[in-house]
Amino acid sequence: MLELGRLEDLPENYRAELSAQNLVPLWPSLRSVLPPGKPGPRTQATLWSYEALRPLLMQAGELTPIEKAERRVLVLANPGHGLEKMQASSSIYLGMQLLLPGEIAPAHRHTPNAVRMIVEGEGAYSTVDGEKCAMQRGDLILTPTGLWHEHGHDGDAPVVWLDVLDLPLVYYMEASYVEEGALQTVTGDGGAQAYLRGGVVPSPLFERREGRYPILHYRWVDVREALNALADKEPYLEAIQVAYVNPETGVDCENILGFSAMMLRPGETVELPVRSPAAVFHLIEGGAEVVIAEQPFTLAEGDTCCAPGYSRVRLANRSDNLPAYLFIADESPLHRKLGLYEVRR
Repeated sequence: MLELGRLEDLPENYRAELSAQNLVPLWPSLRSVLPPGKPGPRTQATLWSYEALRPLLMQAGELTPIEKAERRVLVLANPGHGLEKMQASSSIYLGMQLLLPGEIAPAHRHTPNAVRMIVEGEGAYSTVDGEKCAMQRGDLILTPTGLWHEHGHDGDAPVVWLDVLDLPLVYYMEASYVEEGALQTVTGDGGAQAYLRGGVVPSPLFERREGRYPILHYRWVDVREALNALADKEPYLEAIQVAYVNPETGVDCENILGFSAMMLRPGETVELPVRSPAAVFHLIEGGAEVVIAEQPFTLAEGDTCCAPGYSRVRLANRSDNLPAYLFIADESPLHRKLGLYEVRR
């Protein structure tokens, strides 16, 4: 490989003239933006322990009322990007959000797409585009770009959920903003019931629905049942995994990030293909071991970890008699749309 010239090899007066005209020589930095063979990711394999962060999240509830916070969140920041960047990967933002009994997080809408994976508690809800979605552990609730949403809590114990947004990408594109609004009028309590049977969708008067997001609330009780049924009916599958998709199109349920759930059968170990997108693993139930590029992490319920793209990942169930269930978020829809998606064997 060619040995490229260094910036300090250039005369100081020449560098000053370049800077004065907002010019930069490419060759000294060429290998940093086009590294040989594969990317040099800033994203680091990182674990966020729910047991460790939960007391700090509850303390945030004591220190900051919801009126002062709007959204009371502790951001899961990846040290490879710098904590001030508030991102888990180049395109994924993660945050643990707390809502206390009686609180309302006011209505707003924003350009980044978001989902909420419920970690703990019940009695809270999100109202999204007029649809009231009651929260249960393991539920996935969408708040896609441009849709009004607020959160409320009618129960008697704290509720915590994991926010997953494509905020870093939308912010980088200088397209990130929010609008505040009034509380919504509830017009329904969940469109998901109409889509509980695979292969059939509502078609009133022989016309397909035009709604972009026919399901906003994917209930864990249904997803878990689908995983268990798949494990029972297809015991020889390499992995028991289901994707969260738009039931009318079959494509990913949101535009930029992809979401799925995986069941690790008792004692099972799964080697994932080496892919270009970064991925996030959140343990809903059970116990798991995650090895990312030879770096091991032990996950308990509520724990979250991040794997950079082009990393070898191994998932293992730590129990010999109970299944483990993982929620996975990744950047694969974005990579596919940009023509960058790659799998290496």
